[in-house]
Amino acid sequence: MKFFIIITILIYGFSPGSSYIIPKLLSNVSFDVQEQAVEQLMLRAIGPDANHFKVFVDKEIPFRTFKIVKRGSRIVIHGWDGVSLAKGFHYYLKYYLKKDITWENERVKLPPTSSWPYINLTSTSESSFIYYQNVCTWSYSFAWWSWSIWLRHIDWMALMGISITIAPVQEKIWQEVYADLGLSDLDIQKHFAGPAFQAWQRMGNIRGWGGPLSSTYQNMQLLLQQKILTAQRNLGMIVALPAFAGHVPTRLSVLYPESNFSATEQWNKFPRTYCCGLFLDPHDRLFAKISKMFLNRIIDTYGTNNIYFADPFNEVQPRLADVNYMNSTAYHIYDSMRAVDPNAHWLLQGWMFVKNIFWKDELIKAFLTAVPLGRLIVLDLQSEQFPQYERTYSFHGQPFIWCMLHNFGGTLGMHGSAEIINTNIRKAREMSNSSMIGVGITPEGIHQNYVMYALTLERAWLHDDFDLVKWFNDYANVRYGVSDENLQKVWQLLRKSVYSFHGLQQLRGKYVITRRPSFNLSPWSWYNATDIEQAFKLLLNAKSIISDDHYASYEYDLVDLTRQFLQNTADRMYVNLVSAYNKKQRERYSYIAQKMLLLFDDLEEMLATHTSFLIGPWIEGAKSLAGNPTELSLYEINARNQITAWGPKGQILDYATKQWSGIVYDYYKPRWLLFLDMTYRCLLYNQRFNNTAFKYTVSNEIENAFSVQTKKYATVGTGNIHETAQKIFNIWFPLFKKNKFLHIKVRLI
Repeated sequence: MKFFIIITILIYGFSPGSSYIIPKLLSNVSFDVQEQAVEQLMLRAIGPDANHFKVFVDKEIPFRTFKIVKRGSRIVIHGWDGVSLAKGFHYYLKYYLKKDITWENERVKLPPTSSWPYINLTSTSESSFIYYQNVCTWSYSFAWWSWSIWLRHIDWMALMGISITIAPVQEKIWQEVYADLGLSDLDIQKHFAGPAFQAWQRMGNIRGWGGPLSSTYQNMQLLLQQKILTAQRNLGMIVALPAFAGHVPTRLSVLYPESNFSATEQWNKFPRTYCCGLFLDPHDRLFAKISKMFLNRIIDTYGTNNIYFADPFNEVQPRLADVNYMNSTAYHIYDSMRAVDPNAHWLLQGWMFVKNIFWKDELIKAFLTAVPLGRLIVLDLQSEQFPQYERTYSFHGQPFIWCMLHNFGGTLGMHGSAEIINTNIRKAREMSNSSMIGVGITPEGIHQNYVMYALTLERAWLHDDFDLVKWFNDYANVRYGVSDENLQKVWQLLRKSVYSFHGLQQLRGKYVITRRPSFNLSPWSWYNATDIEQAFKLLLNAKSIISDDHYASYEYDLVDLTRQFLQNTADRMYVNLVSAYNKKQRERYSYIAQKMLLLFDDLEEMLATHTSFLIGPWIEGAKSLAGNPTELSLYEINARNQITAWGPKGQILDYATKQWSGIVYDYYKPRWLLFLDMTYRCLLYNQRFNNTAFKYTVSNEIENAFSVQTKKYATVGTGNIHETAQKIFNIWFPLFKKNKFLHIKVRLI
């Protein structure tokens, strides 16, 4: 009885200053299984030293709590669940042993146990739930992942305290449902998008592009999802499964003419062959039938934690701007879940409310309040820049999770809003009648700006704001294995520059070097580029003091900072290039143009030194999933197209652009070479630049052509990272002292 009372108070208790109910979402995995899962995680992270840790799942301690004590040479950790145990283990690693597990560093070597510090610490999470993943992450970052990659990433999730996530793989199940509804294999093939584009097919934005999906691929992904789910649940995580949101193949309207379908709007100018699927009205009886068929299969295949995600209107407009319609729509979507699982909770991305004039306040309220209080959980998807919780009066009482989106398309480029994240999480919790139940990270793509994700997830656990100066100093100390004033200064310079963004401008990673050339680009910055130059110089000079077991992190950061330095340099060169063209300064224009092309060569050389900055692993990962030559070609096209043209004719051109070796040399540089050659000829012969002709040529000969090329790229970095970075610094740092540049700078906002 004591156990039941504790859980009831914690899960259904009222939070201070609020009037909402925290949803009842608990792991049903046994304590023994969770403990064993954490033991295996520790073994993967630190090897035999894992024997010096002992872990216990303990429901006598508060919800989402870990307790660490050193007894002799052993570290004993008690945790409310497996995630709490893993979080406690990581806390001791980072803040007591000065070792960190990150995306780039998945295993660490510990000092002798005799030097392990004493600890007696209890810590309780301020967040009932810590969330991770965006539905798009599965396409922009996870599309080609194998089980071994997933296992390490799940370890990282647990170490960071992540307790709730999503499992979106569903195509095999839909194949069965659609067949039972009478659709042919051809009908279904025309609907399913390719592996790199499934996220948007699932949300009803596109259909068919990059497909078809073979039954072999569908089965493989289903089995992989089952392994992922098992590993996550064994650690105590809650996993949300897909539910029916209403998006169906177009052929269904022919088979069920009496049902109420509406065509979704054209998304990002995709041609009708690949867009404008059907939305089945949730009020229709067929909706309930399909939902039951699908959800029963989902639960039979994956089990359930009683939480399901569905996004009916993600970047598509509802057919009616009517309060009653919106209220009834939300009610029927939720009711279709409840009909299968009486304990169902609905997880909703709040992205549909962001910067969308359709969603008037009364429509949002009608939609949200249609679901019983506490049964709808809203992800406020980009709280750090466009929060919706204030506008919606804390989502009208429905529990919500404060999320940092941060990245669109998996693009590279240093940016973030450290101060906003640090303070606004607390402010959202303290808001009058706040229904905030947790914090999350929702990047469209990962493997960039790791510091921002580490900061947000650590901040999620705590009540009080960080001293950011201290936090960034600690980050530098642990990352490089040494407490050094200059290395700390590197990260303080980054904190005050690239990680200090406060604006409302859209950050989409479309920097000059990765955009289609034009004279109409408008590079801008919120920080002084000299801070990056100074940080670059300090990091270069720190090579000799980095310990061997931290050198991998140092090399990654050196490549990334060199890349950022060249990115900023290209922006400055561009504004001078435009100035020279407008003033018809032919000699100056030629000089700057040649320098720009040399910059691409140096960027390519720098990126090629590190495996994390190569295009090869992305393409080879795609090809590795192929079962035959047809799939091999299709998956490579998927991989290439997503990071370049993003569509049959560049519909979302460069949205998911990557600053990777290979794409710089074979895509970005050729575009600029073509542009610079055509524009110089205009200066030479006093002609007007034909931008229409340029767009036609660059689109057909470079951008769309890249998707169907088959050049093989390296999968392992080559060259000396430090020597290459030093050479680039020596060449480019003094560049703007030359009189060819008139010190025209990038616009600061």
